[in-house]
Amino acid sequence: MVLTESKSVFGDAALLPLSVLNALSHPVFMLDGDGVFSFANTSAEIFFQTSLSVLLKRKVTHYITEGSPLLSLIAQVRRSNSPISEYRMDLSSPRTGAEKLVDVYVSPNNERPNEVVVLMQVRSIAETMDRQLTHRGAARTVTGLASMLAHEIKNPLSGIRGAAQLLEAAGSEDDRTLTRLITDETDRIVRLVDRMEVFSDERPIERDPVNIHSVLEQVKQVARTGFAKNVAIVEEYDPSLPPVLGNRDQLVQVFLNLVKNASEAMRDTPEPQLTLRTAFRPGIRIAAPGSPERVSLPISMTVSDTGPGVPDDLRSYMFDPFISSKQNGSGLGLALVAKIVGDHGGIVSCESDANGTTFEVLMPMWREPQTEREGEAANG
Repeated sequence: MVLTESKSVFGDAALLPLSVLNALSHPVFMLDGDGVFSFANTSAEIFFQTSLSVLLKRKVTHYITEGSPLLSLIAQVRRSNSPISEYRMDLSSPRTGAEKLVDVYVSPNNERPNEVVVLMQVRSIAETMDRQLTHRGAARTVTGLASMLAHEIKNPLSGIRGAAQLLEAAGSEDDRTLTRLITDETDRIVRLVDRMEVFSDERPIERDPVNIHSVLEQVKQVARTGFAKNVAIVEEYDPSLPPVLGNRDQLVQVFLNLVKNASEAMRDTPEPQLTLRTAFRPGIRIAAPGSPERVSLPISMTVSDTGPGVPDDLRSYMFDPFISSKQNGSGLGLALVAKIVGDHGGIVSCESDANGTTFEVLMPMWREPQTEREGEAANG
């Protein structure tokens, strides 16, 4: 019945097998005239965090608040008897969770009066991809700026520093105080430019199979002996995770930056806790730059803290250069993270609220190279 009838909902197809609906990564569900679930695919069960047998006994208002725009959209579809789409609808609620931003398509089922079909696309993954493209663009901007700074600023700075040292030798004590200030500030600018020169390195990355757990173990040891010595570190690892295709030293740098940021964010937290988590997440694919191929990013690594969260006005610019919530921060740490992860073909995202912040890095896995004979066999 409802599980296979699709003609009035999904176009001219006569039948849509249940297995096809369940294979969709987008939540799809049907509501009867009273707003009770009459069908939900597997993704809808995951979205509402409820099994199908329970959903079929409940109204959608059990999960969506009474003032939700989804209810208004459904009522509008029933009145007009025509499909309507709406983008960036917030379906956050105590039962579905926070930050449930979705694109929604609602269509009437003309063979069953007042029954509607709802298809949702959760925007978190799509927006992560969009943000990553923005982060890569920001990194490219820093690359050009770093090259210019190295050439146009470092040489004059060396002359300024030399002149200050000559003045210091012949000046009074008051003069020496000022010349030392000039020297110290010049050295500080040189150090900043040196950090930025990392962005101008466009050489191909040497990548090998890397055990990401050994990378995180090294990062944890460094953190515990320094900036995170007063932080409880929790490890939630998937021991069956395959190797990552990457550069070990650069990955250590990525997670050192993330763990250091997390530790500093919890400086005023009574019981600071940092969680390192790994997981295998199949199904996430992005287009490879300059290639028609789509690359799978199944290796997920997250760094979570229990700090106060990122200020709202900074969340959209977290990976832009010179953006920092720290009083003396340079704002280059996360920009460098975005560049390195992007150079590896991966993506990095940030989710934050008042209960803490989570950075997630998605990376491609290493695959055993095919031998010539295996390649011929694969090609038939």
